[in-house]
Amino acid sequence: MEGRVTCSLYNRGCRGEDPLTEFLEPGPLDRVFNKAFGVLVGLGLGMRHNFLLEVRGRKTGRVYSTPVNVLDLGGRRFLVAPRGRTQWVRNAEAVAELTLKRGRDRRRFRLRPVPDAEKPKILNEYLDRFRTTVQRYFPVRAGSGPEAFAEIASRYPVFELKEVA
Repeated sequence: MEGRVTCSLYNRGCRGEDPLTEFLEPGPLDRVFNKAFGVLVGLGLGMRHNFLLEVRGRKTGRVYSTPVNVLDLGGRRFLVAPRGRTQWVRNAEAVAELTLKRGRDRRRFRLRPVPDAEKPKILNEYLDRFRTTVQRYFPVRAGSGPEAFAEIASRYPVFELKEVA
């Protein structure tokens, strides 16, 4: 069963409305799909915007991976967390860097958190482009326009990706 949950290191599964800790936990079917799709993307299959995100765990140091959609917009690249402040988001914020992989191509990026005021246009474009896979994570419909995201922007972490040379 999916649901918005607040999840801290010590109190997994508690409920809340804090946008800094709230996320939509994947259900069992989502976990299986993400694992299988992650393998395919890691092998180089998938659409141009599909990547396998790899990030080092903030406590364990272990590398975790999950498939993501990268949004190219106005010559810049953005990573949106449609489920909210998931574990990959927290890990990425802690190390301020991640790797995107597809097939043999592996690139490191620094992250610039996007302020809430800049998010509506990015979230709108993200939902419009990837609606079939992410619509269920947004309370507004694809095609609604950027103004529809103003009140909910704080719920969705958005990062601009800056490639590390």
